[in-house]
Amino acid sequence: MSAQYAIGLDYGTNSVRALVVDTANGAEVATAVWTYAHGDAGVILSRDPNLARQHPADYVKGAEITIKKVLAEARKNVRGFNPGQIVGLGVDTTGSTPLPVEANGQPLAFNKKFANNPAAMAWLWKDHTGVAEAVEITGLAGKIRPRYLAKCGGTYSSEWFWSKILHCLRTSPKVFNAAHSWVELADYVPAALTGTESSARLTVGICAAGHKAMYNENWGGYPDKEFLLQLGPKLGELRDRLCPRVRAIDSAVGGLTVGWSRKTGLPAGIPVAVGAFDAHLGAVGSGVTPGVLVKIIGTSTCDITVWPNTENLADIPGLCGIVNGSVLPGYFGLEAGQSAVGDIFNWFVNYIQPGGKAGTHEKLTQGAAKLQPGESGLLALDWNNGNRTILVDQRLTGLLVGLTLYTTPAEIYRALIEATAFGALAIINRFEEYGVKIGHIVNCGGIAEKNPLVMQIYADVTGRPMKVSRSAQTCALGSAIAGAVVAGVHRDFASAQKAMTGLKPRVFKPNPGAHAVYCELYSLYKKCHDAFGTKEWNGNLHDVMKQLLEIRNRARK
Repeated sequence: MSAQYAIGLDYGTNSVRALVVDTANGAEVATAVWTYAHGDAGVILSRDPNLARQHPADYVKGAEITIKKVLAEARKNVRGFNPGQIVGLGVDTTGSTPLPVEANGQPLAFNKKFANNPAAMAWLWKDHTGVAEAVEITGLAGKIRPRYLAKCGGTYSSEWFWSKILHCLRTSPKVFNAAHSWVELADYVPAALTGTESSARLTVGICAAGHKAMYNENWGGYPDKEFLLQLGPKLGELRDRLCPRVRAIDSAVGGLTVGWSRKTGLPAGIPVAVGAFDAHLGAVGSGVTPGVLVKIIGTSTCDITVWPNTENLADIPGLCGIVNGSVLPGYFGLEAGQSAVGDIFNWFVNYIQPGGKAGTHEKLTQGAAKLQPGESGLLALDWNNGNRTILVDQRLTGLLVGLTLYTTPAEIYRALIEATAFGALAIINRFEEYGVKIGHIVNCGGIAEKNPLVMQIYADVTGRPMKVSRSAQTCALGSAIAGAVVAGVHRDFASAQKAMTGLKPRVFKPNPGAHAVYCELYSLYKKCHDAFGTKEWNGNLHDVMKQLLEIRNRARK
């Protein structure tokens, strides 16, 4: 029998990627990437540092370009390959990235009246213009619907669906009134590919609805109309127009249209899986199972694990949601993360520019690798873009303690890496505090692939081995796995993951001596974390700088 392949489409912050995968063994035979045409590296910005939008035209164009490119690349790489061997397709995207649409499901930005209006475009995941609205939603839910907050970590975020839409209602009423409804990017792309964009035919994913829009079958789906009406009458009316068909990734939204078949060369009618967020499908592509935490490390970090839905699970404060079926069918999906990781390193290199052009990531990493844990005398908080987990507060900012007139760029760079590792440990500890044991950690993403120092520091800080996914593009691989499952090539996700995922042979094991030092530093990190991040903390920071000096002096002897 000839080989069968699936395609994964991965919509990131700056570009879209297409990946062709052999469904029998997970071999990645071709890939293609296209950078979005609009804005600054695909992101439309303004004078408001909280604003981040994207033009939905880039999503449609990106699918066409990358699919055509990746099929051409597959022909080059695989003798006898033909597009007829593609049996299914899956999609992952950033999120929450909702966009306003008309009744026919077309993005409002496609209407000439709104083509240049940022409010009519997709509100990218890192758009934080709805900070005040998030506080209002959290406050109202705390008073009258505490169960809503229990499933999203206790705090509703400005990164999420309702905060953004409420902010649009308040600041751009013409856009809000012109829109029939709002659709997540993860749901729009599969719908566009299958011609099911209209409200009568649309199917949306439980991943986006559950984690970002407070959808839960236990209370009848989306937040009830009474709750939404108190936030705004028109928000309550919008609920009636949201899609009631909510499915997991083992369902197909439909078959590829004839039009898209002609555009791309793919077979018409191949199933397109329900869409999900990049991190969740990245976890699938990394082989996530109970007890395994997958860290998708990029500009930000998402942490994903799963728990059987047949077993009791506590509500865990500070998480980005506990949603049945959001990662794997039959399991609760648990999401956490850090709002900035790679972005922090890029900030230091590109904005501060230590050493001018010589201050590259490579050179700073080389310098940081020569330092012992604690040798810098520095301690940082990883909140340069707010805190996603466990504090869920986008109004928090970064901090660097311990600077002297002799502090070097390499020392600062290492302290920033260590800060992100301390933030990762805080998340792990929160999981385990509520009974979700983390036995193994699998990392994926560009930083995990390219920077061994980061992986070693993470191992030393957490006291756990760091494994790295075999695939360099696990999100797209996870999407392709979903495509293979809905095509019927694999009977379920367990068998698909067994066949199509794997780990790299190198494992970063914790150094006991380094871990002991980092335990001391973490206690200081946690003190600063609680002092600046919580209202409940009541203590004294008098000893922090002095303990940093003591640790530094020991390390330098």
